Amino acid sequence: MARSNSDIWFWDLPAALVLLTRLPVPPLPDRAFANAARAVWAYPLVGLLLGGLVALLYTALGLVGLPDMLVAGIVLVALVMMTGAMHEDGLADSADGLWGGLDRARRLEIMKDSRIGTYGVLALVLAMGLRWLGYAEVSIAEIVAALVVSRAAMPPLMHALPHARDGGLSKSVGKPTLGPVCAAVIIAAVGLFLLAGPMGGVALIIATLATGAMAWLARTKIGGQTGDILGATQIVVEIAVLLVFATH
Repeated sequence: MARSNSDIWFWDLPAALVLLTRLPVPPLPDRAFANAARAVWAYPLVGLLLGGLVALLYTALGLVGLPDMLVAGIVLVALVMMTGAMHEDGLADSADGLWGGLDRARRLEIMKDSRIGTYGVLALVLAMGLRWLGYAEVSIAEIVAALVVSRAAMPPLMHALPHARDGGLSKSVGKPTLGPVCAAVIIAAVGLFLLAGPMGGVALIIATLATGAMAWLARTKIGGQTGDILGATQIVVEIAVLLVFATH
């Protein structure tokens, strides 16, 4: 019996959750992963779910009376645990490879190495510090907005850039078509305006510029994108959006 489109699309969000988080998900049928690239439209919804959990934790800790900085630190730790530090790992590997290698082959070799170098350590320390400060300064709704739009930054890179290597997580997911990519961007844009109001428009522009900068850097340095580049892009865009929200 032929499966309906609604049945096929139903599995995209759970598949995206399995890929982007460590949240408990019931066992999924094989058809849920038959077209992993199509599921990119649900990436911002993963950010929304993570944001909802973060909002609950933030509210509960606030009711206890903890200082904003301490609450922000606990929320950041919880978020890292929920995502398995996947994006942070990508940021560290990208920083080491893009700045530690003298040519494309060496950069990709460094990025594949599980060891972390000076550039990776510095990138992690600076990124975690900026996110911690950002979470303490902006509203809960704006944190959720940052988590949503930063995950929508990955699909455009997956569509626009070739795979920089023959293997890896990004290669296994595949190249998404334009439809799911546009859907992810639209969902994120709507979420930004609903969660952040007029500042959502500014944040969308900055997120687009940050995504474009990461795409240019990846294309220039290694000739395309990898899973590490996508993870690094999520972190960079999240920080850029938090900085926008922190200015008002």
